[in-house]
Amino acid sequence: MSTTTATVGRLTLRPLDPVEDAELLHGWVTHPKAAFWMMQHATRVDVERAYMDIAADEHSHALIGLHDGEPAFLMEYYDPAHRELVGLYEPLPGDIGMHFLVAPTDRPVHGFTRAVITAVLERLFEDPAVRRVVVEPDVANKAVQALNEAVGFVAEREIDKPEKRALLSFCTRERFAAATGVTA
Repeated sequence: MSTTTATVGRLTLRPLDPVEDAELLHGWVTHPKAAFWMMQHATRVDVERAYMDIAADEHSHALIGLHDGEPAFLMEYYDPAHRELVGLYEPLPGDIGMHFLVAPTDRPVHGFTRAVITAVLERLFEDPAVRRVVVEPDVANKAVQALNEAVGFVAEREIDKPEKRALLSFCTRERFAAATGVTA
């Protein structure tokens, strides 16, 4: 996946290396702006272990997003029939779960986060087997809920996960294309 926009620049993805990327990710997930990531008190070793677990799990995946070649965001995706949402909703064939995190920066770029979520969804919908993306943001995270809505997600209902009260939301490829003009 490679997306280039006039206002944001080039966004690409690469595989995450749990050992090599642990220090970078530690700075991202423990930053105050990443409070909803729920790793505020994690050590670098905790982060490395968490991403080693993801790397070893056939139902979960993590990628590093690059902005003009520099690490700038994290993308995770998972099979909701086996991870995160098991027993909390009835998954349909073609469902895929997703999380993303934009790295903290001292030089924010207007429209960057929306470009990132658009690129993440574009990458997921490149797989013809993916029919619907599922997210479960914290109910208190109004900013990401508005962003999700802007790219085509529709909230279904609140659910109780072990770590949070979440807003279960879905985006079909048709809603994504209608909201963004992007077809994968």
